[in-house]
Amino acid sequence: MTHDDADRYKNKHPKQAVPHPAAAASLKSIVKNGMISCADAHRIARNTGLPPSEIGKAIDLLEYRITACQMGLFGYPGKKTVKPMEKVPAPLRAAITDAIEGKSIPCVACWRIAAEHSIPKIKVASACEALGVKIGPCQLGAF
Repeated sequence: MTHDDADRYKNKHPKQAVPHPAAAASLKSIVKNGMISCADAHRIARNTGLPPSEIGKAIDLLEYRITACQMGLFGYPGKKTVKPMEKVPAPLRAAITDAIEGKSIPCVACWRIAAEHSIPKIKVASACEALGVKIGPCQLGAF
């Protein structure tokens, strides 16, 4: 959902949906101006043992906004910060190509590739930009 969807994030979920209590408590303890960073959301997932999708759902239901995507795709001034990589190394190209599902590569696959290649997540996003590969779905459900 986009910034224009603010105050309607909860509409992505059934009307009876409620945030997981542990997720809601953790989010409420760190929210600043209605915003939660991607890194903080994932930290809460690790600390609570909940999947990132459950944290993302709680963020939506509480009408918070996710900022500072660790892939560089959204939540920064001027929208996305990721730029296409000039030359994508063959092993990275192969890893990305192998992980494509349909017409895109899941965010979680990008994180795995970054860990396997010992590179920052944003470098994988940069390679995807250069290759014309869309990233999605987001682990938190932002896109």
